[in-house]
Amino acid sequence: MDPFEVASIQAFKRDPKRFWDFYRPRFSMLGDRQPNPAHEALAELEARGLLDAVITQNIDRLHRAAGTRDLVEVHGSIATSSCTACDATYELERVEALFDDEGVALCSSCGGNVKPDVILFGEMLPVEAIERARELAQAADLMICVGSSLEVFPAAGLPELTLASGGEVALVTIGPTPYDGDAVVKLEGDVADELPAILAALA
Repeated sequence: MDPFEVASIQAFKRDPKRFWDFYRPRFSMLGDRQPNPAHEALAELEARGLLDAVITQNIDRLHRAAGTRDLVEVHGSIATSSCTACDATYELERVEALFDDEGVALCSSCGGNVKPDVILFGEMLPVEAIERARELAQAADLMICVGSSLEVFPAAGLPELTLASGGEVALVTIGPTPYDGDAVVKLEGDVADELPAILAALA
């Protein structure tokens, strides 16, 4: 399915029923997922004072569920949805009760359309999150890029900021990235295996 047909802000405004027909079961599925060992390893690195923050393009809430405290979500999160008319906000667990007979989520306060607080095609990324991500990248001694091909901007440009500021980049991902030649180390195993192994080596 063409994501622009269902996953854009234009599609949401044009046909909220079709939008939710596509997203409702996926959001329900994401809501039931649990963190994996990679999420937990990153949270533990932060708890030990070895990781300043996690910058993520994921919208699934799993980093926070694993215990990450300083989390920068550059694509938003399914954790909440908001009314496009009055800005009322609903936790994910409350959204299911908002659907009318047509399958459209409507605000219980004003009846306006409710949209998940994720960044859709055609929407601007949250300025505050992007600026924080850039600040973290520029200040990093080491940026660990996990599970990403580093092809989707602006997040794909963050390692360049670290390198330009004198920091180093490590890659934990399967397949090539534009930074393979610049990385001080690249691990190509499953992140759910590699990150716990790194954690164990630091014990």
